[in-house]
Parts: sequence; structure tokens; C-alpha cells
Amino acid sequence: MDEPRLRSKLLVQAGVRLCSERGVAATVARRGDPDAGAVYVKLNLFERGCAVLNRARTGEGRMAWLRATGDAPVAEAEADAWLEREAGRDPDIWVLEVEDRAGRNPFEEAPA
Repeated sequence: MDEPRLRSKLLVQAGVRLCSERGVAATVARRGDPDAGAVYVKLNLFERGCAVLNRARTGEGRMAWLRATGDAPVAEAEADAWLEREAGRDPDIWVLEVEDRAGRNPFEEAPA
């Protein structure tokens, strides 16, 4: 049985709130379908570049966040171009931009 799916709009709003609680700047850079649009996180690591994260299922069927732009950070222009290409294929995507030098994903547990 599939796990319940949270509406995309609510997931993004939760991400903004989690960032706010952690003192991290976050902006909804692109609004997509409120119910089922794919959600991407653009992590801005400032001078180190950017990373784009997308949700995918693991081999065990759990949801996980993967680095869509690869293991190493890329230039911000490259991250933006990647997201624009994705939006060209699917205009319903959401993009949450997070500015965090540490590169923390707001949807993963905060360190204790």
C-alpha cells in the first residue's frame, strides 16, 4: 500500500516554515500544481554554488531527496537552467529556493 501523499502546496509551505524556524532564508521561486506538482529544492550554497534536489523513491519504496544536478555543487546559472528545462517538460513543478551555506535540506531532520 502506498503511503499517503501530501499536497505539493502544503509540502512547500512546510519547507518555508521549517527554514524560518531554523533561521534559514527560503523563497518559493516557482509555483506549480497545488495538488500534485513535483517539488524541487534549489540549495544556494553562496560562493560554493548550488544544488538541485528532487524527490524520488528508493529501492525499498521510501521517499528520498536526491541531488538532481550531481554530487558536486554547480554554478547558480547551471542550476537555474536545469530547473527551466524541467519546467519546460512539466509546467506544474514547484521550486523552493533555500539559502544555506551548510546546504541543509529543510525536509531532512535537523541535526541534534
